[in-house]
Amino acid sequence: MENSILSYVHGANDTTLLSDTIGAQLDRIAARFPEREALVVVHQDIRWSYDRLRQETDAFAAGLLALGLKPGDRVGIWSQNNVEWVVTQFATAKAGLILVNINPAYRLHELEYAVNKVGCVALILSPAFKQSDYIAMMRTLAPELETCRPGALHAARLPDLRVVIRMGAEASPGMVSFCDVAGLADDSHRARLAEIAPTLQFDDPINIQFTSGTTGRPKGATLTHHNILNNGYFVAEGIRITEADRMCIPVPFYHCFGMVMGNLGAITHGACMVIPGEGFDPERVLQAVERERCTSLYGVPTMFVALLNHPDFGRYDVSSLRTGIMAGSPCPIEVMRQVMDRLHMPQITIAYGMTETSPVSFQCAVDDPVDRRVSTVGRIHPHVEAKIVDPQGRVVPRGVSGELLVRGYSVMRGYWGEEDLTRQAIDSGRWMHTGDLAVIDAEGYGNIVGRIKDMVIRGGENIYPREVEEFLYRHPKIRDVQVFGIPDHQYGEQLCAWVVLKDDTDMTEAELIAFCADEIAHYKIPKVIRFVESFPMTATGKIQKFVMRKMMIEELQIDELKTA
Repeated sequence: MENSILSYVHGANDTTLLSDTIGAQLDRIAARFPEREALVVVHQDIRWSYDRLRQETDAFAAGLLALGLKPGDRVGIWSQNNVEWVVTQFATAKAGLILVNINPAYRLHELEYAVNKVGCVALILSPAFKQSDYIAMMRTLAPELETCRPGALHAARLPDLRVVIRMGAEASPGMVSFCDVAGLADDSHRARLAEIAPTLQFDDPINIQFTSGTTGRPKGATLTHHNILNNGYFVAEGIRITEADRMCIPVPFYHCFGMVMGNLGAITHGACMVIPGEGFDPERVLQAVERERCTSLYGVPTMFVALLNHPDFGRYDVSSLRTGIMAGSPCPIEVMRQVMDRLHMPQITIAYGMTETSPVSFQCAVDDPVDRRVSTVGRIHPHVEAKIVDPQGRVVPRGVSGELLVRGYSVMRGYWGEEDLTRQAIDSGRWMHTGDLAVIDAEGYGNIVGRIKDMVIRGGENIYPREVEEFLYRHPKIRDVQVFGIPDHQYGEQLCAWVVLKDDTDMTEAELIAFCADEIAHYKIPKVIRFVESFPMTATGKIQKFVMRKMMIEELQIDELKTA
């Protein structure tokens, strides 16, 4: 058949899709394994059974209803990894609230945009993380907190926000303490929670995750119970997770890697979520793996490199590890081989996806030949379709590169409040245009060979240069700026900015970095800055970023990285 040679694959599978909502799935697994450990948060000394997790989730969900929240309301969470994040994830799902993931690295400009873009009614935040004082930033955006009654905020810059819930032992004016929320509920709120459960549908939107957009603004990918619960389930199926497994999850919850592939992968199988710390720290991960006898470990390539190169790596017993997932950015082949050998993870797999597809659409199998696992992103996921097309939208033959398109249960509902952008991303056939250049070989294995647009992936974080450029354009001294990625052995890529200043102005690298420091996330701040007179262009005036990138590689004497 002619079709057999085309770059089209589908994940026909005997295992049916889950039809539960997230809350119903948690209840089901808690009833089946009530005493089995569900959650270990090392840095908070938390050790909960599945029954305890269900109880804590229900209590917090009822408290959110007591605060006046109702199904469909958006609830932002701005925090590092902790027990509160996990409780919030499941409690919002049970109450029919839409959880809005806000990157812990966001600063004022980005936070204000995200909260207002989707109309967050409530925001749950940590007091601080690393160099970010979240309480102080909230007071800057909403000085009305100093005088308002908790739960009754009316802020000029955040017009939809009513409720701010803060984690931690201290109290803050105008904010509700996280530990007090459950106690606000009475029998009527608990009854209301029970009434809501059967009304929730698995196609209801339940999560918004921001992705950097080519429009220069982050877009809110809107995901359903069905999207993310099934993706978490099939990712974990792919590495043969069972209720006996203990999954070490050092990747951030605000991203699909942590909250979907990690948390939802665990609760769909009755496995234990082991959270080694607030953020990634290689020693904490090694300690957690040894102490908790973890069998699975997730990470982006830079995390695995940090583990393997830790000076005390040899002191830790990691022999309990069996499997895991490496994803988030292209994986150096040698790193994959070392993880299999030195980290005792012979069944580790590579996964590929994007937030808009919940996220995974390709994944290696644990019994794939090693050479295929280290050099491809595996084969199409169950119940998902993929095709490779040329610029005219025609499916290309196997082995020919083109744009990767994905279709199936995992494709998002759309970008929140962005119908035009949604139509650009998802065509009339419900195919999601990934923007990635890929090849599918004769056996159905996929390989990502490039990006149609100039997105930069720094340590697993997707950065669209245009967003950074538009921010830098706001500086009064900058006439023009171009931002692009250059190879980096630690992070895969780093940002480089070429800046043209206005006449009769001067600027230092330190001045530009200071301008960025409190306004955009640290990973979006250019690492390399050059002040130039002009940019290389084509005869028609198109700026040639690939020429700029090549010039920087030569100047800095860095090599292109060989990746899977």
